[in-house]
Amino acid sequence: MNPQPPVTRMRMAARTSSAKQAAPAEYSPAPAGLRHRLTDWKAWLAETDWIPWAILGLAVFLRFFLLGIKPPHFDEGINGWFVDQVMKNGFYKYDPTNYHGPLHFYILLLSQSLFGRNLWAIRLPVVLVSIGCVWLAFKFEPLVGRNVSRIAALAMAISPGFVFYGRYAIHEVWLQLFSMMFIMGLLGLWRLGRLNYLWYAGMGLAGMILTKETYAIHVACALIAIPVLAVSIALSRVPDFKPAKQTWTYIDLAMVIIVGAAAILFFYSGTFLNWDGVKGLYQAFKAWSETGAAGHGHEKPWDYWFKIMGPSLEFRRADFFGYELPMLAGLILCVFCQKLKNLSLRYLAIYGVGCFIVYSYVKYKTPWCVISFGWPFLYVFGAAVLLVRPKRLRLVYRTVGVLLCISLGSSIWLNYFRCSSPDEPYAYVQTYNDIFKLTRPLLKLAKRDPAYYHLTGHLIRSSIYPLPWVLGDFDRVGYYEGGNMPANLDGDFLLVQEDKIKDVESKLKGAYYTQMMTLRNFQEPSKIFFSAKVFKEFFPRKAPDFVGKPSG
Repeated sequence: MNPQPPVTRMRMAARTSSAKQAAPAEYSPAPAGLRHRLTDWKAWLAETDWIPWAILGLAVFLRFFLLGIKPPHFDEGINGWFVDQVMKNGFYKYDPTNYHGPLHFYILLLSQSLFGRNLWAIRLPVVLVSIGCVWLAFKFEPLVGRNVSRIAALAMAISPGFVFYGRYAIHEVWLQLFSMMFIMGLLGLWRLGRLNYLWYAGMGLAGMILTKETYAIHVACALIAIPVLAVSIALSRVPDFKPAKQTWTYIDLAMVIIVGAAAILFFYSGTFLNWDGVKGLYQAFKAWSETGAAGHGHEKPWDYWFKIMGPSLEFRRADFFGYELPMLAGLILCVFCQKLKNLSLRYLAIYGVGCFIVYSYVKYKTPWCVISFGWPFLYVFGAAVLLVRPKRLRLVYRTVGVLLCISLGSSIWLNYFRCSSPDEPYAYVQTYNDIFKLTRPLLKLAKRDPAYYHLTGHLIRSSIYPLPWVLGDFDRVGYYEGGNMPANLDGDFLLVQEDKIKDVESKLKGAYYTQMMTLRNFQEPSKIFFSAKVFKEFFPRKAPDFVGKPSG
């Protein structure tokens, strides 16, 4: 039986109480309720490990936000063209002189088949892989510690380079992912000996082989780092330097080898349709070594990577302050790696410096390679918190925070405001926004009515990429280099190199709207001719800029 409150007919006066006047009320006013709620939130956050999710969310946002703001790069056009050839031939015909493995092209083929020929489709796989690299950075926690792995992951999530090159379709992001897997697998086998690390090492190695011939640099540096680490340990001992007991079997090892070898054979043989491609596994190294030694137009001095990472006045942008300050700090801290009492961090420092030396020695340098060899330095950067005494720890965390804030600011400035500027060293051989002058009207018409995919176009200039991929669905577009021209120059649109404009105009008969455009830096301008009949809606109330001589 539930007790009932007493019933009374007595009416109590308002604000009557037996308590003293100064006693607090039994209900919680709004400010007190808000304080309680904030306290509850703090307790919930303290119990919830939300930091990795916040870092990963930041990485996702920076890589997906305004993904199409940057025009397709020259290499994206080349890669897209290779995808078109895979679609046409049914397989990728591996060419040892292309210096890139086949995996990337098959992944792009899948994405483009699902989502169509557009920037989002061709960039989506690499964006996901770049986010995966940040996720993988957290997986180093059992090897390097929680704080170090999180600082490294945050630095990678916001780095100008890792964001910039994680936003378009090139091979280096794949090489970064697989090299991280390979190194984590080696360290995990040494420290913990578990089966999952065997798979990381095996699939990382297979993935690097499927991605780019420069995997040889990373494998060689990873192996050479082992005896160097042994000497380091002999000079200054670290705890638990003896290898852990391995919990995998030879059957497990055989499975890893079989799966990795099968993947390599499957993709290099053009899905078993081009067995000559398998020979490229060793044929590529001759051509690759010659390119690395000669430079082939991409020659850079040995200190190029220092200039990319840190302050420099040698690039065209006068206020260039360096893209990768956390990475540079990590490289500098490698000098003090003997003070680190963590075997994995010492190994990462040695391996990273080895790769840095080789990439500095090779004359052929392109800025996107920085993400391939620079990621170990982010862990050494995070290890700064292990190199100081407790009383200086707060200062180190503040310094780390300042460098990360600068990195985030540089990343936002580069990726959303100057992503196609010729003054940005990372925007290397980058297509200008001028390309949209040609592509937007064409794609807008074709999207509205597919019949416009049959427009006749003549592109009369050298080095035209990425336009052959962007306009790949237009089936009546001709590309003319080396002085070649069509018999009938009149078309629905033309793009004419500057030194051929007069010759072309003397043979045109129709009326055209015209605009000047420059495809990318170090390239002479071109002139666009839009047929006045087809494109008049894009030039309202404007007379044609050029009217040719009628026949007869």
